[in-house]
Amino acid sequence: SKNSYAKVIACQIAVNAGAQFVKTCTGFANGSATVDDVKLMRQVVGPHIGVKASGGIRNIQFALQLIEAGANRLGTSSGVALVKG
Repeated sequence: SKNSYAKVIACQIAVNAGAQFVKTCTGFANGSATVDDVKLMRQVVGPHIGVKASGGIRNIQFALQLIEAGANRLGTSSGVALVKG
């Protein structure tokens, strides 16, 4: 899709610019991380660049799905609730 193509290009630009991490979204304006976005970003940036999933991560099950998809950092305002399980 056109949206996926834009995400691929953005990740490639970030890597070429020397970024150490790419991030799914800010979590604002109804933006949420998705498993598909994390998988796509991990595929594009490879194993040596970080992928941060951010937005809408409110339970441990979703957090674990994002990690399994390739995220190695999570941005969430629900950190305490996630740790408490």
